[in-house]
Amino acid sequence: MIATESLTKSYGRKLVLRGISLQASPGKITLLVGPNGAGKSTLIKVLAGLIRPDAGRVQLNDFNVVTERVNAQRSLAYLPQSPSFHPRLTCTEVLRFYARLRGVPPDRCGLVIGLTELDDFAQVPTGALSGGTRQRLGLALLLLADAPVLLLDEPGLSLDPGWRKRLQETLHFESQHGKTVLVTTHLVAEWNNVADRCLLCRDGAIECELDPTDLPHDFDEVKSTAATLINYPPHESRPSAAL
Repeated sequence: MIATESLTKSYGRKLVLRGISLQASPGKITLLVGPNGAGKSTLIKVLAGLIRPDAGRVQLNDFNVVTERVNAQRSLAYLPQSPSFHPRLTCTEVLRFYARLRGVPPDRCGLVIGLTELDDFAQVPTGALSGGTRQRLGLALLLLADAPVLLLDEPGLSLDPGWRKRLQETLHFESQHGKTVLVTTHLVAEWNNVADRCLLCRDGAIECELDPTDLPHDFDEVKSTAATLINYPPHESRPSAAL
């Protein structure tokens, strides 16, 4: 489970997270959508324990991410938007390194290589991989520890359409086995009818909840309403809704 309450974060004078409160439940995919610069990546990094919030509470599986960071991080796996690896290490060497770090049996490395179809790249240095193949290695690492909480930040950007579909199917399988899955994206249409919940993040706040089965329409409608409110001449009153 993921739960935040009144979470705030600033970089210098720039307020990036403005009191975010949300909950993501086990057995469900929760989607966090919004434009670039909305604060989605910062929120994911706070949840992963990579940066400290200025204020508020954040819990992962009953562990406080700030005061119990190590225990919280043991219960999660995180896939950043652009994962990077030592360019001279092969895919197998990277996975074995993280397997030792997470206390995972070595034979699980072969399992996740198969799941992400990296068999032909197992002995290839990561510096020679394409962006999409590197992202698949990131997905293999996400699955390696079999963690109860999965955090993914814009995971589909480097993948081709076929692998973006495979990614969604994999996350559905993981959620069906009781995991808490939180995904950020601005590719709204591609995630239609995939997630169980969808939250719209804008200007560092959760603005509203969208229908996960009608995301393009709901998202466009919210954008249109926001543009109308922003652009309406300040000296004119807004028209009331038709009865």
